[in-house]
Amino acid sequence: MAREPLSVVVTSYNSAATLDACLASVRWADEIVVLDSGSSDASCAIAAHYGARVEMQPFAGYSAQKQAAIDLAHHRWVLLLDSDEALPEGAADLLGKVLQEPAHAGYQLWRREWIFWQWQSPRSRLNHYVRLFDRQRARMSAHEVHEEVQVDGSIGVLDVILDHYGERDIAGRVDKANRYSSLQLADLAGRRSGGLRLRMLTNSTAAFLRYYLLRGHYRSGWAGFIAARIHAFYAFLKYAKLYEATRATGGGDRVPERAKRDG
Repeated sequence: MAREPLSVVVTSYNSAATLDACLASVRWADEIVVLDSGSSDASCAIAAHYGARVEMQPFAGYSAQKQAAIDLAHHRWVLLLDSDEALPEGAADLLGKVLQEPAHAGYQLWRREWIFWQWQSPRSRLNHYVRLFDRQRARMSAHEVHEEVQVDGSIGVLDVILDHYGERDIAGRVDKANRYSSLQLADLAGRRSGGLRLRMLTNSTAAFLRYYLLRGHYRSGWAGFIAARIHAFYAFLKYAKLYEATRATGGGDRVPERAKRDG
């Protein structure tokens, strides 16, 4: 039985360190689209090596950039990957079977994380995200960070585990926490400052416990502990910055709408 043709869509920016592994894992796809936002490294050359159609667009934000890349696809079914992600061997066969007769509008894939110097413990909890979908029934959310594919229809789960290389060191993860907490000023604008004070007091501890204990990253040794501490700092930082925004406008009781522009 013939399957639905598949477009693999990737956004890139100075992604040479991981893009080769990403595209090598999907070289079987009917189409590969790479939307680059002005790389100065070998990203575009790597994409061309794998026969990808390379398009250029200035970075428009995480969600908008991915939506623009999805809109460039020629085929109805899309596999959306970050440039630091790669499919495992054998994924082509499984996805091919699913695309012979799709039962859902979208499918979630699992993802394991590289934590500084090792993979997360196989006994810790994996995240999962919608990555394979019918683009006629799906769009990216409008969030500034932690964007996701929103599907109009049922969602299945595939037994496929993406490898996510992410930040390769502690400094990179701290930098990401700083950048993302600033971007969330847009998503969380309008919160009352009283609620922000309470969240500064409690959310950091709660975030640490969720990441370290409930998600099982204590099984990853010191790498898991350090990652949990940075995750907790991020949870604190985003609300501290939001509280700062209320103080900057004379101590009003809500985060100002101008934060949407400042993010």
